Amino acid sequence: MEYTTQSLAKLAGVSARTLRYYDEIGLLKPVRTTSNGYRIYGQGQVDRLQQILFYKNMGIDLETIKHIVDNPDYDAVKTMENHLEQLKIQQQQLATLIDYVDSTILYMKGERTMSDKEKFEIYKENLIKTNEEKYGAEARGKYGNEAVDFSNAKIKGASQQQLEYVEKLSQQINETLKQAVAEGNPAGETAQKACALHQEWIKFYWKSYTPQAHLGLCQMYLYDERFYAYYENVAPKAADFLLEAMKIYLNI
Repeated sequence: MEYTTQSLAKLAGVSARTLRYYDEIGLLKPVRTTSNGYRIYGQGQVDRLQQILFYKNMGIDLETIKHIVDNPDYDAVKTMENHLEQLKIQQQQLATLIDYVDSTILYMKGERTMSDKEKFEIYKENLIKTNEEKYGAEARGKYGNEAVDFSNAKIKGASQQQLEYVEKLSQQINETLKQAVAEGNPAGETAQKACALHQEWIKFYWKSYTPQAHLGLCQMYLYDERFYAYYENVAPKAADFLLEAMKIYLNI
């Protein structure tokens, strides 16, 4: 079955302007255009739009979505299966979090006891849940389920002192990077210190570390609008500066 821009927009619940924009950026091209300028979409475009909207609803930016669906190794079925597995994990995490919050309420009412360890489990579950919601789908697509599950397990098994240290380390990275950007020298002592701190922070979460993967992460900061905006709040063009400094630090 074929659709015009208007009919496909109505079917998918998006605006015709959205479809025209997807065409302009090469994300969703029509199968053909009629002599009077009407875009015509076929079944392949319908299936691709379904994938696009799926990723978009998960908060992934359009540039990253295009990279995913244009990848010659992209397997829609496998990707959906991975996402289903992730959603089931999130469902389980949410159920666990509900139990913890319920227990905390009872503890605050004096209706049950709660150990200090139990109190901090709530914080850990919230941290894992937030990370999964923001970056889970993309991270699992890039690094695999095993790597993300390891990172989550590392957080869950961490002591409160370890979590406080990692949080402090994150703050030190931003403070040092902000100073380095102001100095303007990627090879300078401050910039290289920021890279070392970033490396230490990454190694806490990653199961296996390689300089190439680390540099790839810094490159990803440039095209992922969420990360780019995060580093823009640290300092203007901080993500660009970090990449240049990291190339020097890792000697790649």
